[in-house]
Formats: sequence, C-alpha cells, structure tokens
Amino acid sequence: MITEKIKVNIQSGLEARPIAMLVQTASQYNSKIYLEHADKKVNAKSIMGMMTLGIVSGENVVVTVEGDDEAEAMEGIQKFLNAQAVAN
Repeated sequence: MITEKIKVNIQSGLEARPIAMLVQTASQYNSKIYLEHADKKVNAKSIMGMMTLGIVSGENVVVTVEGDDEAEAMEGIQKFLNAQAVAN
C-alpha cells in the first residue's frame, strides 16, 4: 500500500469534467485507489463519490493505492492531479 499527500494543481479544481477524467485514469488500474479530503474518503473510481469531495485548486488530498500495479497507479494519479490544465 502506498499513501501520499498530493497538491491539486488543476486550475479549475476538481469539477465535473476533471473528475470524470480522473475516474477514467483511476479505472485503468487494477489497484484500489482512494482520495481523502476534509474527513471524507472515497473510491477514486466512483464519479459520484469524487463529486462529494469539492476539491479546489491548491488544496491537498491524500491518495492511497493498494494492489498489484500500485506504483504505476500512484504515478498516473499524481501526473493527473499535477496537471496545470485539463483539456475541455
């Protein structure tokens, strides 16, 4: 299991489109992936769960990944959350 604190650098924060893209990214991996923010922990592969977090740019989230491809999954999530912009 890998746990890391990551700063969200997506300019618009995690709104509907970036959340959908994050769920797509997370769903590419076999590992279980969870994001924690403000005392909420949700499955990163659940679009409804992710919508409840209300994360804005500049905030930190705790990402926990567990599974056979956890290192690759963590790297993919980090790259996504560190993106300066998400294509429309």
